[in-house]
Amino acid sequence: MDAEAAGPGLLTIAREWGRIGCIGFGGPPAHIALLRQLCVERRRWLDGHEFEDAIAACNLLPGPASTQLAIFCAWRLRGRTGALIGGACFIIPGLLVILVLAALFLQGSPPDVIEGAGAGAGAAVAAVAVQAGWSLLPDSRRRSPSTLRWTAYLAAGAISAATVGPWLVLVLVGCGAFEVMLRRAPGVGALVPVMAASAGTGGLASLAWVAIKVGALSYGGGFVIIPLMQSDAVDHYHWMTSGQFLNAVALGQVTPGPVTQTVAVVGYAASGVSGGLLAALIAFAPSFAFILLGASRFDRLRADADAKSFLNGAGPAAIGAILGTAVPLAGALTETWQYAVLTGAAVLLFVVRRGVVLTLLAAGAAGAAVGLAGGPLP
Repeated sequence: MDAEAAGPGLLTIAREWGRIGCIGFGGPPAHIALLRQLCVERRRWLDGHEFEDAIAACNLLPGPASTQLAIFCAWRLRGRTGALIGGACFIIPGLLVILVLAALFLQGSPPDVIEGAGAGAGAAVAAVAVQAGWSLLPDSRRRSPSTLRWTAYLAAGAISAATVGPWLVLVLVGCGAFEVMLRRAPGVGALVPVMAASAGTGGLASLAWVAIKVGALSYGGGFVIIPLMQSDAVDHYHWMTSGQFLNAVALGQVTPGPVTQTVAVVGYAASGVSGGLLAALIAFAPSFAFILLGASRFDRLRADADAKSFLNGAGPAAIGAILGTAVPLAGALTETWQYAVLTGAAVLLFVVRRGVVLTLLAAGAAGAAVGLAGGPLP
């Protein structure tokens, strides 16, 4: 349905979606709550059932689901023009903030207090990854048709993220394809072949490949982008150090807007502001394409057995990848005090049950104190 003639004006969409982009700290749960409050509860532009159906459909798509939901809601109100304006206004505020912070944290010799804050926040990221994956486990398990296969997919994702990061996307696609094959031919047990792809050894083509993996080939929420980027950005192309990558992940968590904007920091490290903008453009382009080309078919997507089967395989593998990425993230820490910060972050998240943003800010403050005191920095 192309609802150009109904709903709020384009200026209203720009203002409201831009507001959410500015205050949307806390990742997808916060974005969904703010969109529901605006579209369903306050303005009554959408009914609750339609909104919940949109969430379910976006969760069947690869890429950042809350971003796709924001684009869908704007599309539903003002058609394709609304989707483009609403999606852009949702993304741009956080993108600008994260590029400014990238310039600050990735400069050659930042002040000790800034370097310490980044090292502290980065030290907490492994605990945040575990918390993010852990929170997804119950719902994923309930949806799975087989405990044995669910466990196997989970393990495959975790092991791949911890060991062969650049090839994780093949594992995610392979697990999804295998589940589809089993639905169509239950007696078949052979592995599904998948195609490998490479983007060369560096430059903008390599950056584009990393960004497209983040935007079009990731399942399971924002944190699954970490193993998709880490090996490429740190080990393969050497755009940034392990410590700088931890900073990038932390910045993606504490800035407003989609967590996927972490890719802009990687792009900045690779090729400055132009690289950051290019990476963001490529990473978010699939989300716009999915909605602009497919939103009218969301009902059929939700009912499609192959789509559900694919997610039954790729979803647990993605959650496993989120959990498994804690291994290389923790392995990137170099100072003893960072492990103390990591432990404190785990206590805040799992025992005291504080939020991710507060935990990362506290970890950053601890690191800044170390920097001010002249302590060892990575």
